[in-house]
Amino acid sequence: MRKNRVDVITMGCSKNLVDSELVMRQFASNGYQVEHDAEIPEGEIVVINTCGFIEAAREESINTILQLVEGKKEGRIGKVFVMGCLSERYMEELKAEIPEVDGWYGKFNWKGLLAEVGKAYHTSPADARLLSTPNHYAFVKVSEGCDRTCAYCSIPLMTGKHVSRPIEEILEEVEGLAKRGVKELQLIAQDLTYYGLDLYKEHRIAQLVRAICQIDGIEWVRLHYAYPNHFPYELLEIIREEPKVCKYLDIALQHISDPVLKAMRRNVGREETLALIKRIREEVPGIYLRTTLMVGHPGETEEAYQELIDFVQEVRFERMGAFSYSHEEGTYGYQHYTDEIAPEVKQERLGRLMDIQQEIAFQQSERLVGTTQKVIIDRASEGYYIGRTQYDSPDVDPEVLIPTDEELIIGAFYDVEIVEADGFDTIGKLV
Repeated sequence: MRKNRVDVITMGCSKNLVDSELVMRQFASNGYQVEHDAEIPEGEIVVINTCGFIEAAREESINTILQLVEGKKEGRIGKVFVMGCLSERYMEELKAEIPEVDGWYGKFNWKGLLAEVGKAYHTSPADARLLSTPNHYAFVKVSEGCDRTCAYCSIPLMTGKHVSRPIEEILEEVEGLAKRGVKELQLIAQDLTYYGLDLYKEHRIAQLVRAICQIDGIEWVRLHYAYPNHFPYELLEIIREEPKVCKYLDIALQHISDPVLKAMRRNVGREETLALIKRIREEVPGIYLRTTLMVGHPGETEEAYQELIDFVQEVRFERMGAFSYSHEEGTYGYQHYTDEIAPEVKQERLGRLMDIQQEIAFQQSERLVGTTQKVIIDRASEGYYIGRTQYDSPDVDPEVLIPTDEELIIGAFYDVEIVEADGFDTIGKLV
């Protein structure tokens, strides 16, 4: 165990990561050495920021807690604190089951953690985060919570109603990040396109993005987690016309079968979904769409699943992820549906869907061969550098491998000719 060291471990999504970065800054401001996601945690304090979205995520979070509690028993670490979505939802049960944890906090009350260890909470500027990402990009959370009532989703049970941050507060944060050298922003929210409705009584995501683009130092802005129902079409003009906005949109569609979408309570149907995709691609030529799809939702027949397969083959999403339905306690689906599809059937459907997408993704990478792309350099490896185009979000999308003897600057942009598609990724050379 290392005295005066705090280990912070983040489970789950990038929204959790932002919360962890806020916690990390507070400990650093109190004089601690702070490590994020260390391979071997050994601090006198360990904070686990948990995920509780689906069963697999809960299991991973609980297993991590148990491992660290064991480390505490062996004297390898000091106190163990738990925060985040899992403890927000199941705090009392977890307290009873794992009493060795020194303190439990939900998603929003983590400031009490500092008081528990006898440290002050530092009131600081909105950008006061200890970034866990490389210095050239950061995630910016524009809102918290969600007002949607999707049948399968437990997130509103943990995060509550949608709450937009004021535009002025977000701009202050972005200005601070830009001064620290951040060049690329990933704007994130559970429902990005809902932004502003609660605060300003109208969609304000387009105005927010336009204002961010006026800030010096920011070169790329990327949009994550749009919702298809009541899509704010004025956003498309910003994506098309503003050079700082990446031609990229992450919009979770979940399914295409009308009966399944109705059971999911998505408030959008097949024809509306197809019309939305068509309009996005017409108004923003060359845009890369990332989506997330679900298999195995109650009511998904073989016919509905085949409809989903046909949809993916027809639309050919540039980027796509998928997961199988999880019967989540407290959700509408848990209360009203039977989890009727066998786990092995869900897994087979998921595997078949992703096999199809893998081939589509390779063909999408091949499309870039022969083109010159603006690439941001994320890191160096032995014999080459690794970067991304505007079409690629960190951690989830393809990368560009650049073999070169030249010394490139991490976080800088370079013009790179794509010369080969290498499976998921591409290979490029400096122009």
